[in-house]
Amino acid sequence: MKILFITDNFPPEVNAPATRTFEHCKEWVKSGVDVTVITCAPNFPQGKVYKGYKNRLVYKERIEGIKVVRVWTYMSPNKGKIKRSLDYMSFSLSSFLAGLFIKTDLIVATSPQILAALSGRGLSFVKRKPWVMEVRDLWPASVALVGEISAGNLLRFLFWLEIKLYNSAKRIVVVTDSFRENIIGKGIEAKKIAVIKNGVNFDLYKNQPLDSELKSMLGLDGKFVFGYVGTHGLSHSLDFILNCVAQVKEADSHFLFIGSGAKKQELKLQAEQLALQNITFLEPVEKAEVWRYISLIDVMLVPLRKDELFKTVIPSKIFETAAMCTPILLGVDGEARKLIEDYNAGYYFEPENEKSFLKALQKLKEDKTLYWELQKGCLKLAKDFDRKELADQMLTYLKGCV
Repeated sequence: MKILFITDNFPPEVNAPATRTFEHCKEWVKSGVDVTVITCAPNFPQGKVYKGYKNRLVYKERIEGIKVVRVWTYMSPNKGKIKRSLDYMSFSLSSFLAGLFIKTDLIVATSPQILAALSGRGLSFVKRKPWVMEVRDLWPASVALVGEISAGNLLRFLFWLEIKLYNSAKRIVVVTDSFRENIIGKGIEAKKIAVIKNGVNFDLYKNQPLDSELKSMLGLDGKFVFGYVGTHGLSHSLDFILNCVAQVKEADSHFLFIGSGAKKQELKLQAEQLALQNITFLEPVEKAEVWRYISLIDVMLVPLRKDELFKTVIPSKIFETAAMCTPILLGVDGEARKLIEDYNAGYYFEPENEKSFLKALQKLKEDKTLYWELQKGCLKLAKDFDRKELADQMLTYLKGCV
């Protein structure tokens, strides 16, 4: 079986879409599937090509048995409406053209962003092959929410396109039960939608001892560390977190933020203006090194802005954090909250509620019995979301399309 997978993000990028696609494709190759991924030169989120790569017309490589075709795109940082739109449109066109020359039995295209899925739909039409749409984010609703696209003809077109893509896809794969219900509510047949949630790669993440050398190097000895690892984006409500950090006076409490994104510089400026002495900002680290930094973190922060749409999501960092037995302080209501409460793997605070957040911070720091119980719950959660098993489930579902 030959699968052509279209994705805007792929390793060495380390965001959630890149990780999910790579780990699934790697398992499919082990199962004897011929997998080709069309992507671009790694550049997310700064919009700058990673060292060792060039933004060429076409560049081919192999990564752990996966055939990778990198195509030229107009590159832009993960901010700014016009430039990002050009980035998305150029990848859609370039990936479509490259896909014309690749033999396949099945096409899979993943969002975000939705124009990558449009490329998959176009190739399906030309090649007369079935295509599967993987929905990792409810575009365009999510970008409209954070103000990247305002109401108007463009937004109406994208909502129209969303429904067209759902209808034309042979099957749809979503990452949460709420996404499935949302799409069914738009008139799409329930039987064509499967839920394959995110999970954890136990080869990278497991309960590891504290990296004491790294902790000393970062000046965190004797500190209770609250951490955030991931994109510093428009939807993550990190400005709210910093305003709360300014109220934390205990000398042994420290906040560690690792990653980059559209709001990173603004957040650093905000921290300076608030004269915060209890926070450290670090640049992104390689995927293979992330576990070392999570090992320093006593409580992982997983916040999002307060909005009904975010009740449908499950941030992927929940699974990796749980595998490290690090309790989660979750500022996301809905399905994510239900998940961590069902497994007793974390503590919920009301999104963007300062009193609720500060009370939760204190509770997790002081209540040792609760902390140990949450660690045990984390291990149970992680075991039930093994990425390898989830990849097998998705492959079985894909085989049903051909």
